[in-house]
Amino acid sequence: MATGTSDSQARFGQSVKGLLTEKVNTCGTDVIALTKQVLKGSRSSELLGQAARNMVLQEDAILHSEDSLRKMAIITTHLQYQQEAIQKNVEQSSNLQDQLNHLLK
Repeated sequence: MATGTSDSQARFGQSVKGLLTEKVNTCGTDVIALTKQVLKGSRSSELLGQAARNMVLQEDAILHSEDSLRKMAIITTHLQYQQEAIQKNVEQSSNLQDQLNHLLK
């Protein structure tokens, strides 16, 4: 009977070894999957940070463009006033020229 018990223990040992090996392999696979997920999450965080930095840069560019457009609108208004003033001066100059010619006759 000692041989039968010994065989039974050997089979049990082999069975336990097989189950243990299977569990170790499963755990290894799970660790690899978890590592991949962590790395993927880390990369996502990097990309999110980069997107946030790019957004801030774009916002600054938009604000600068808005400021430039406001300044250009002011300059356009001033140029229109100057054009009107020049046009009036040209008309007055023409009238003065006519009056001077009339006086000299």
